[in-house]
Amino acid sequence: MGPLSREAWAQRLGAFRTSPSAFMASPEGEDLGRDLLSELRSEKLSEQAKVSLLALSLEYPAQLWPDAAAAEAAATSLLDTLVLLPPRPSALRRPLLLAATTALAAGDALGPTSGASRRLLPLLLGLASGRDLGRGFGPASEQRPLQATACECLRELESCKPGLLGGCLGLLRGLLGQEGPVQPLSLLLALALRNTLVIQARARAGLQGLLVAGDMPTAGGPWNWALAEEGDAHLQPQAPSWPAAEEEECGLAVLEPSPEEARELRAAVAQLLDSSYLLTPVAQAQLLWLLGWALRGLRGQPPVLFKPQLVRLLGTAQLTLLHALLALKAAFGEALFTAQDEALLLRRLTLAAQHPALPLPTHLFYLHCLLNFPENWPLGPTGEEAAPLLLGPRLCRGLLPSLLHDPMALLARLHLLCLLCAEDEEKEEKGQDWSPRQYLEELLAGLRQRAALDAGPRALATLCFQASYLVVHCLATQPAVLTPLTHGLARLYRARPALAPHFVDLLDRVGPELGEPLRAVLRQEVVSRPGRDEALRWHLQILAKVADGNTPSATLGFLRAAAAHCTDWGLQQALLQVCRALLRAGVGEGLADLLQALARQLEDPDGRDHARLYYILLAHLAGPKLGVALGPSLAAPALTSSLVAENQGFAAVLMVQEAPAPIRLSVGPRQAVGTVPVLRLHVEVLEPVYSLELRFRVEGQLYAPLGAIHVPCLLPGRPCPPLLLPLQPRRPAPTQLGVRALYATPAGLTCHAHLPPLPVNFADLFLPFPQAPDGDKRGFFEELWDSCLPKGTESRLWCPLGPQGLEALVSCHLEPFVVVAQPPTSYHVAIRLPPDSRLLLRLEAAQADGVPVALRTDDWAVLPLAGDYLRGLSAAV
Repeated sequence: MGPLSREAWAQRLGAFRTSPSAFMASPEGEDLGRDLLSELRSEKLSEQAKVSLLALSLEYPAQLWPDAAAAEAAATSLLDTLVLLPPRPSALRRPLLLAATTALAAGDALGPTSGASRRLLPLLLGLASGRDLGRGFGPASEQRPLQATACECLRELESCKPGLLGGCLGLLRGLLGQEGPVQPLSLLLALALRNTLVIQARARAGLQGLLVAGDMPTAGGPWNWALAEEGDAHLQPQAPSWPAAEEEECGLAVLEPSPEEARELRAAVAQLLDSSYLLTPVAQAQLLWLLGWALRGLRGQPPVLFKPQLVRLLGTAQLTLLHALLALKAAFGEALFTAQDEALLLRRLTLAAQHPALPLPTHLFYLHCLLNFPENWPLGPTGEEAAPLLLGPRLCRGLLPSLLHDPMALLARLHLLCLLCAEDEEKEEKGQDWSPRQYLEELLAGLRQRAALDAGPRALATLCFQASYLVVHCLATQPAVLTPLTHGLARLYRARPALAPHFVDLLDRVGPELGEPLRAVLRQEVVSRPGRDEALRWHLQILAKVADGNTPSATLGFLRAAAAHCTDWGLQQALLQVCRALLRAGVGEGLADLLQALARQLEDPDGRDHARLYYILLAHLAGPKLGVALGPSLAAPALTSSLVAENQGFAAVLMVQEAPAPIRLSVGPRQAVGTVPVLRLHVEVLEPVYSLELRFRVEGQLYAPLGAIHVPCLLPGRPCPPLLLPLQPRRPAPTQLGVRALYATPAGLTCHAHLPPLPVNFADLFLPFPQAPDGDKRGFFEELWDSCLPKGTESRLWCPLGPQGLEALVSCHLEPFVVVAQPPTSYHVAIRLPPDSRLLLRLEAAQADGVPVALRTDDWAVLPLAGDYLRGLSAAV
């Protein structure tokens, strides 16, 4: 393949970035990596273009070099290109180093047998120490950037092969004391030190003089591959989870350095900490994580080494440093932090969390730190949630939740309030001026009051139930809190039964402390209502969740009254779900009579069949067998009852089953009549279908819900009149309708199937305007034309014409909407778009290949849709 132009490379790389895996699987992707390496040596490409190519290799190394052999060859080529660069300043040196390192690391080609590794490692260490800079490699002006890049590359390789630089610890310590980039060297030394300590502790070996300064390894010298092989498990170089690090701590405790090694280790850690103030806050936090993890539990190494840093860290405003400080406190506790330090830190977190100008993420961070504050001497078992002992109600007055807070902040503050209530129970019993529990009850009452608003947003109801769950989670052992919460939730359901799905979800998540009393009050709340209530479907949904063997007579009375009002399929199924719940609860008396009545009374055959099945099961099976029969699977395990054993498929026959659709549904030609757009649907079947019900669903909020279409019988080969589906768009925009069919087969099965989605095109929404007064059609159109501005917009475009010309195009697509016509060159078209938009077209001065169109509309959103429609007309003629 010859050299590509800049435009060709841009097109090729654009296709690669769109889908890297698909591009590499195509014929064009076979040589992409090789072509990229070749172009890096081309003199025709600018350095900026080559930097872009190298950026691609840094983003997608696994796709470009998928195996170790390809990665080895790529790294070798990149190093050759680096060596061949002229001695003048170049923007390619650092990207080439990064690319070669990334290729070896991502391709798992780093190892003692890799020639590229033996070339790259001494080069990087030499660059980090400043020895390989000068004539033949690069100008002195690039020394510090190249040193920093080399340190970053070495840190990446050390992360991939922990322990690789264990033999270079002394050299890195010496470099840190010289002039050079402090931050990259500090992070590199901290990572290498941490990895070496962990690996040596696992191997039960000492430091063996690794911290003493030594000579730099040469290109052929031995790198510490043996140490790297022992640390082949990839140790996390970033912030660990301190509780999960206990296994590492046990390993470190085995390492007992000699007095000389301990002195060198303390000197190395002190050297890193003394220079840490020169690092950025993020780098300082990472350094503290690494050193804290390395020294946690190490015998003979007291954490007093970190003490000088606490003076500035306790007053820091950087969140990353504050997080690292709390991690050190969790790791070392009272060995590093005194009681005064703990009180100061806790007070600072409390005051900072109350600052009114904090962004929400920062505010949530401070609250999270308070909720998970690592105390020196925590009370209670390990892992139990509790507020810090020093965090009393008086200090937390400014952290109380309010209805005005953001939902996330409110829940975090509520969590803290619940922990205060859990610890303050004894004080409340003795009496005090301010009661956290009383404040909690008032807050929950306010949340329920907002959730009870009929037209209230869904987010308010969700927040109310999230808060209720949080209270139950934290205060499950306090009846004084759960009792008013239970009755408050019952009042909320009484005010707004439409929240039934939220109640069902809450009952699924809470334990018996709230679940049992809440079930009882909700059951009493439902059965005390008349069965003809307009919220009947919500009552049935709640009753199916809470129905049990308690007070079955009241439940059955409610169901008898409700059965007369269950006229549609959904309500009947909800009613039968309650019957099923009563069956599983062992209710027999009175239920048999109800099921017999339902088997005769329900209009839907599927509902009658279910009622008949439940009656048969109730009449023939004892309690344990009935529970198995109503379980998730009726076929296994096999039942000992002869009735069910011989008819295991009986229940399955009566269930609604999913099956391949024997139905073909398509959209017929539109007829622009009436006040709403109507889709004319043509249906064909491959086998007899009975009691067909087509249900339609529209994604999003562009259309109002659509009604179902019912067809009593469809037979193959017999034409069926078009089915009319009225559309109710809230915005004039195309969409797709999801279609589900529910039908009965000749074998008596009730089946459902998902049909292919039906497209609703922009033109399907076109409606004509009412007839203009006789003789004044032009004036009527001009009046509509002028009314579009200034509210709407006007545009002009070129509409291509097919070989039939303008007259055929208008006759085929726009004839019902033509107001003024001067065939064959001029037409004025007025289209009404529901719910209340209009689209006006002037097609004048038609030419052989097209016609200019002037377009006006009172709805800006219609403009691009109209343009696409007009430009596609010629292809549709």
